[in-house]
Amino acid sequence: MGILKIFARHMAVFRKIWFSNIMFNFIEPLLYLTAMGYGLGTFVQDINGLTYLQYIAPGMVASSAMFAASFECTYGSFIRLHYQKTFHAMLAGPVTVRDIVAGDILYATFKSMLFGVVILIVITALGQVQSWWALLIPLFLVVPGLTFSLLAICYTGVTDNIDKFNYYITLFLTPSYLFSGVFFPINSMPGWAQVLAWFNPIYHSVEVCRAMALGNINPGLLVHAGVLLAITIVLMPLAIRLMTKRLIV
Repeated sequence: MGILKIFARHMAVFRKIWFSNIMFNFIEPLLYLTAMGYGLGTFVQDINGLTYLQYIAPGMVASSAMFAASFECTYGSFIRLHYQKTFHAMLAGPVTVRDIVAGDILYATFKSMLFGVVILIVITALGQVQSWWALLIPLFLVVPGLTFSLLAICYTGVTDNIDKFNYYITLFLTPSYLFSGVFFPINSMPGWAQVLAWFNPIYHSVEVCRAMALGNINPGLLVHAGVLLAITIVLMPLAIRLMTKRLIV
């Protein structure tokens, strides 16, 4: 299949740059955990019976996965599209735009899951994982990985300048991250803000990762996963349509 060939191509590149990729996604969340958990956390009272470090640690898994997928399908996809003309070269072979989009999304989802697992290992080593349910987090990360890959590649499909990704990061990713429940409970915010949180994909990812890490399994987690799947289903045809306009004039 064309999708698997494109994924294999991306993996061949990744094998040459994996160390620098993983170190970036390992060190930055570790710094957040140290500064916020051991630094700020000493001045913050327990949240829902959890120390501040215990509270934010699972959210770091979700946020690391989000950033990995988002950066891959923004800067990574744009460079392959605009500068390297990799996508155009692929179209000269037996692949379609659908294959290219799906291959990019599959690769970004793989990186999302991988980097989420790296942080999961870190917080486990720090003693912040309380349940064996955490073993299912890598499987769950496939869902938000698809969601954030699609959101990013849709934006890439309408962007003509690499500098415009600053808008996506500053006006979407950063607010989504800060108001996702990673650093404080959403129920501490005004009612209207709690409603808006349900439209924030990373909020749903954080809720599931935290519940699994702590062993708080409940039917509501299916709702969070369902929201992410719904976003994925809606965005997939849009991503293909936007990239088709960019690649086939």
